Amino acid sequence: MLQGKRIAVLMGGPGAEREVSLATGKAIHKALTDAGHDAVTVDVTGTTVDLPEGTDLAFNAIHGTFGEDGQLQDFLEARGIPYTGAGSASSKLAIDKSLAKERFVAAGVPTARSEVLVLSPGLLPNPTIKAPLVIKPPLEGSSVGIQIVKVQDDVPTALLKAAEKYGVVLLEEFIEGRELTVGILDGTPLPVVHIIPPDGDYDFSSKYPWLSGGKGSQYICPADLDEETTRSVQEAALAAYKALGIEVYARVDVLLDKDNRPFVLEANTIPGMTETSLLPKAAAAAGIHFPALCQTIAELSLNVER
Repeated sequence: MLQGKRIAVLMGGPGAEREVSLATGKAIHKALTDAGHDAVTVDVTGTTVDLPEGTDLAFNAIHGTFGEDGQLQDFLEARGIPYTGAGSASSKLAIDKSLAKERFVAAGVPTARSEVLVLSPGLLPNPTIKAPLVIKPPLEGSSVGIQIVKVQDDVPTALLKAAEKYGVVLLEEFIEGRELTVGILDGTPLPVVHIIPPDGDYDFSSKYPWLSGGKGSQYICPADLDEETTRSVQEAALAAYKALGIEVYARVDVLLDKDNRPFVLEANTIPGMTETSLLPKAAAAAGIHFPALCQTIAELSLNVER
């Protein structure tokens, strides 16, 4: 189906995850060209795109701002250009942790108790959720801006710090447990990945040590879980994917508490796509190697009605 198609791999973007996106885009481009496809890279620096002449498909590799928030999808749809992955509506839902949380609750997806707070440096709200808790900016990805607060007396300071940059935050109860992630491809959950951060917290540094100079995390795939627990984690991830109406593929992050209960954190509609990223790891464990994964995403996307 991709034979004779010109594929523009859109990467970079204007957001905080630009460097990660460039790595994703380069890996996808190599996989497609190595497989014999006509693929070109496009480094996107703002909120417009100059597409190469004759582009038949835009392969969206832009994480976060512009690529993952529905803006790029709107841009491409207005020009009649097919693109990979989630559509504009599901992208706008998934990128906003507060809106996604509402959908999870409404659909019965297991997720941590939460509340949304409007912040002002001069007037801080009094949250109903008590420490230990997690403070998240609703529209950032890759753990950018997240604070884990273990002691109640530290909550006001953490909120003040958040208020310096964000007007609204999502507060979640802190779930102690194993960090897991589940790739979804065409509505089918892939093997579960167990993430073991070097210092306990899976933050930007442990996700991208090649960017931050930090220690990398350890990944086990398939995760060492019994069959029943594996199924419950995959079912929770798939329920989140469906609740947001995501198309083609995604990666859903899940916490597994000490009683083996899954709690969905969020869905990533443009997950990392280097050969060592988590979705490709899971796909490889299912027998789908990286070039085939990129081709499958492209082919499935061409069949989606926008």
